[in-house]
Amino acid sequence: METVHAQSATATSARSPDVGVAKIVASGIVPDAVTKANLLAKLIQVYGQDRVVDQISIGGVAAPPNWTASVSSLLTPQLKSVHQGQLVVEGTNIVIQGEVATDATRQNIGSNFARGLNEPYSVKNGLRVSAAGQGAIDQVLGNRVVEFENASALLTVAGKEILDELAEALKTIPAKRIDIVGHTDNIGDAARNLALSRARADSVKIYLVAKGITPQIMTVSGLGADQPLMDNTTAEGRRRNRRIEFRLSQ
Repeated sequence: METVHAQSATATSARSPDVGVAKIVASGIVPDAVTKANLLAKLIQVYGQDRVVDQISIGGVAAPPNWTASVSSLLTPQLKSVHQGQLVVEGTNIVIQGEVATDATRQNIGSNFARGLNEPYSVKNGLRVSAAGQGAIDQVLGNRVVEFENASALLTVAGKEILDELAEALKTIPAKRIDIVGHTDNIGDAARNLALSRARADSVKIYLVAKGITPQIMTVSGLGADQPLMDNTTAEGRRRNRRIEFRLSQ
């Protein structure tokens, strides 16, 4: 899990990491200190004290009945099998998204969520099975980040070198679609960060096309600073958050 955003009146989300070094950043708003403590305790139980970063605020929201218990029941070790995912709770509506290894895992998680919640909570299972080759792409990237010039969509020399390796790997993978997703840190204007993340994803696509990857199988999007991989309060965290993700689909 990479990020937990808790806002009891509207949303709670949880993202899952693909690498063990990723932090669990808990953020958002909850109605009281007890709710905050319960959610953090659950996260620490699943992921460990050293992985959880607390950025949760208190006050200004009202929770539906049994909200804390219901949300806490979703934060189980089963979430570790979801990669690049997001768990969103908006009031009593719950959506789980991300990638899993098999269809059986996808169905099992959705069923367990549904069984663990009472009315009026509802669950939408948006999980998808990882395409063959996703592991190879993740291995090429490792813990490296495709870098750009400061506040720019221009690739650095190091960023191009990573994409050169990635292009060769992509040529060996029978993917029908490659989603290129840009992210930024949280420094600066949110709207500008959103536009920059999309521009960086566009630059990556253009570069990969020049390296022989078919443009029709690539889609691009930008999420700005909305889905941090690590805590934005450190220089290393911000560097890791300024990243490009590659998601393969068959």
